[in-house]
Amino acid sequence: MSVTIRNITKTYGGNQALKSVSFTVNDNEIAAFLGPNGAGKSTTLKIIAGYLTPDSGDVTINGLNIKNNSLEVKKMTGYLPENNPLYPEMYVKEYLEYVARIYGLGKKTKQAVENVIEETGLGAESHKKIGQLSKGYRQRVGLARTVIHNPSVLLLDEPTTGLDPGQIIEIRNLITELGKTRSILFSTHNLNEAAVLCKHIILIDKGNIVADNLFDEHPEPDLLEKMFTELICV
Repeated sequence: MSVTIRNITKTYGGNQALKSVSFTVNDNEIAAFLGPNGAGKSTTLKIIAGYLTPDSGDVTINGLNIKNNSLEVKKMTGYLPENNPLYPEMYVKEYLEYVARIYGLGKKTKQAVENVIEETGLGAESHKKIGQLSKGYRQRVGLARTVIHNPSVLLLDEPTTGLDPGQIIEIRNLITELGKTRSILFSTHNLNEAAVLCKHIILIDKGNIVADNLFDEHPEPDLLEKMFTELICV
C-alpha cells in the first residue's frame, strides 16, 4: 500500500477539522479526495505530506511511518498545495534547477530538469519567466516542481481550480500520465473530475469519511452526483 492513514484527528482551537479519518491509496492508483469546501481535504493532504502534525493517528507511506521517518517519507512524496506558490520573477528552467538543488540532486540536476520539462510539456515555455506564463502553464510548473525528485506518491490539492476548460483538460491528461508510474491522491469538489480521472473515490464531509469506494469501472457522473448529494447533503 502506498498511502495508509489510520484514525487521523486534527483540531484547530475548538474546531475538530478531522475526526478519525482512515483510508488507503494503493500502488500506482489515482484516487480522488472528494468533498465540499471546508470538508477537511487540505488539512488531510498537509498531514500526509508532513506539513502538519495530527493530534492522533498514523500516516504510513510505502511502509514507513511518517512520525519516525519524516525525511525519508518526504523524499518519497511530492506535494502541490492549492495556491501553487511560485517565484514569478524566475525563469522556468532556473526555478526548476533551484528546486532540484533543494532536493539535493547534485550532478543529477541537469538531467532531472530536462526530464521533468519534457514530462510536463513545458519545453516551449521553459525559456520564459514564470510570471509570463498562463495559469495553465504555471500549474504545469507546479507539477514539475512536485515530481522533479521522482517521488512515488503525489499529493495534489485542487490541481485544476481556476483554470479555463481547455487548461483543465490538459492538466487532467497530465495527471493521468503521471499516474501511470505513481500513486496520486488529489483533492477536488468537482464531481465530474473525480469520475473522469479515477476509479477510487473517497468522500469526506465535516472531517468525516462518509464513503470510500473502489469502483471496477469509472462511475457515471450522475451516479456519483447522487451519492455525493445523499451522503453529504449539499
